[in-house]
Formats: sequence, C-alpha cells, structure tokens
Amino acid sequence: MQEIEMALGVGRCTAQEALDGLSPMLGELPDIQPAEYLARQARVQALMRAQGVSALVLHAGANLRYFSGLVWSASERFVGAVLPAEGALRYVAPWFELGTVNDLLQIAGPVHSWHEHENAYACVHAALAAAGVEQGRVALDENLPYFMVDGLQRSAPAQMQLFSAAELTAACRMHKSEHELALMQRAFDMTLAVQRATASMLREDISTQEVAEFIDAAHRRVGAKGSSFVIVLFGEASSYPHGVKHVQHLRTGDVVLIDTGCYVHGYTSDLTRSYVYGTPSARVREIWSLEKRAQAAAFQAARLGAPCSAVDAAARACLESAGLGPGYSLPGLPHRTGHGIGLSIHERPYLVASDHTPLAPGMCFSNEPMIVLPGEFGIRLEDHFYMTEHGPRWFTPPSRSLDDPFGLAPPDLG
Repeated sequence: MQEIEMALGVGRCTAQEALDGLSPMLGELPDIQPAEYLARQARVQALMRAQGVSALVLHAGANLRYFSGLVWSASERFVGAVLPAEGALRYVAPWFELGTVNDLLQIAGPVHSWHEHENAYACVHAALAAAGVEQGRVALDENLPYFMVDGLQRSAPAQMQLFSAAELTAACRMHKSEHELALMQRAFDMTLAVQRATASMLREDISTQEVAEFIDAAHRRVGAKGSSFVIVLFGEASSYPHGVKHVQHLRTGDVVLIDTGCYVHGYTSDLTRSYVYGTPSARVREIWSLEKRAQAAAFQAARLGAPCSAVDAAARACLESAGLGPGYSLPGLPHRTGHGIGLSIHERPYLVASDHTPLAPGMCFSNEPMIVLPGEFGIRLEDHFYMTEHGPRWFTPPSRSLDDPFGLAPPDLG
C-alpha cells in the first residue's frame, strides 16, 4: 500500500499518543484580583459622570463579571448589580439565592433581595434609590433580555430615563489590561497545543464527532475545564463557516477546518486551522495561499489610530484583486474580517466596514478573512492579535504553509 503524503504534523499518531503528548499549561496564573475590579468600577464611574449618567444596571453574564467578579449565569430571575456614578456597588438577587451570592462575591456590598411572588424590578429600583438614584439617566446592561427591560421600565419613576449601557461597557472592556492579555495569551497557547495534537491524531474515516470529543479531552489535559466551543468540518462541509448538522467522515484529500477555544479565568481563545488530509489539489493550494495573504494584509492594516473598518477593507481588497467577491459575494469572504474578544468570544469593536472605532492599545481581535467556495471547500486561517503602543502583535503565530501548518520544520535561514 502506498503511504499517503501528509503535511507536517498531520496524521502521525494515535489519539492516545496525542493526548499523552500534552501536559498541564495553566500553572499558577492568578485570576483577576479585587483591586482590578475596583479600578474598572472607578473607570466606568468617571465615564458616567462625564456623560451625565446617574447609574449603571448590570446583569448576570460578562458585564457583571467584568465590573464585580461575580460569576452568575443568566436566567429568568434577575441577578445583577447597580453601580451609581458616585458610591459603591449594590447587588440584587432572589432571596433564596442569598447564601450562594454572598459566597461568590469578590467585592463586598449590600445585597437587595425579593421573594418569588414579589417584583424583582421594583427591587432593582429600590437598590437604585438606596444608592441615591431616583431620577436621571440610568444605563441598562445591553445584554438584558427584553422582558427585563420592560419590567424595569414599568417599575421606573417617571423622572428616570433608561437607555442602553453598550457604549459605556464597551469603552471599558475593549481595552484589555496586561493581566487580561496574560490570561488570553495562556488560553491561546493552550488551544494552539490542542490544535497541533488534533492534527496529529487524524486518520482515514475518523468522524467529526470523534475529533470534537478528542479536542474537548485535549483542552482538559492542558488545564482548561473543556472546550468553550468546537467546530470540525471535512471536505465540502468546510464551505459552511459555522458547520453542518450531519456527522462527516474524513477522506484522503479532504480540507480539514477546525475552530475551537477554551477559557482561562473567564477569558476565551478562538483559533482556526485549515489544512488537507493527504495531498492538496492545485485549487486548494491557490486558495490557501490567498487566504494567508488576506490575513497578512489585514494585520498590516492594523495601525494605531486607523479605523477598524480599514482592516476589513485591506483583507477584502486582497481577495477582490484575485477575482473573489466583491463585497460579501461568493466565492469570497461572506462575513466580517474579525471580531473583538475577551470575556465574550465576540465583543466590540469589530473589524467590519461599519465600525470606525480607532484602533488603540489593549484592543484584541480575530483575523479571519475566510474564503468560501460554495460546493467545493472553505479555508479559514484564524489567529488573534492585540494592539500595543507599537502596533499589532499576534497571540499565536499564523500558519506557516499548507505543507507545514503548525511551523514544525526548522525555519529556512537561507
């Protein structure tokens, strides 16, 4: 039997051998500390005062965690906090959850509560009143579901105006601290190790489900609690950016697209690799190389002070010069070039034509100008970068080549 020619690092060992090659990577990296939560509160309070905002209402999820350290999953019951423009944070939670909430608090503060038959939104307004806020402009967490916004509006005093807190929260969260960047760097390092291990255990006829299960186990092996998400696509299915409903089985010559990530103290990674199981066709080589050039063009356009839209425009211009598109037309790039990332896998700002936010230090982005050829395959090379005082810096090194997607060969010094 003729041996199948493979890219470096692809299909060289068993799943168990690949797992055995991984080791814990989390180490002693600390979580965000109370002093940083307090600094975040002070920052948003300064913005609130400058904009004439009386208070900020936070809801269970990323914003509550970002400003207080309280980790709570959103449900139909309101759990959150109110932060006045002047003064300390106050929490709001169901009475029967007080024990758990108090146990989880990172920043101490009074907890206002209600019983199940009572109005939770009246309790939120009672917390606002206790903080001295009974009128003026109150910003509501942009992630609040409509029924909660409606409940807060119905319970609000006539002299209070409620509006979305999106601009306030994004203005803080889009600029990552050194500590946040360190947490994200570790998450990306862990996922890159998992991507390498996954490529190594591929074999003919393996299912996408088995690969996904391996990725989850591999993330646990390197120290995460599992994968934050997994997308595994083979062959024609790779032309669907976020996957298909049916299980696929790997065949020689298939494009392999794997997109996955993990959390480190709440901060997520998100990394995609595309390569071929076997010998790539000339068409795949052409499109893979074009994808790499588009990703590089986007990175080069990421300059301090430039608008986010310029990064998307650079990637799209590269693809259109090769005859793809234009715009979102297929074959070509059907979505934005990138998204912000942090506590949420997709957060502001975005690398898209409609986002003119100037690039600034601490901003973090995906760079993934995916090329989709309907009915054939798709190629997505997704790495993330963050802005420094000197320009963009990669969290992970981009794929070197289709024949060496993980940079395993010694660099050519010639």
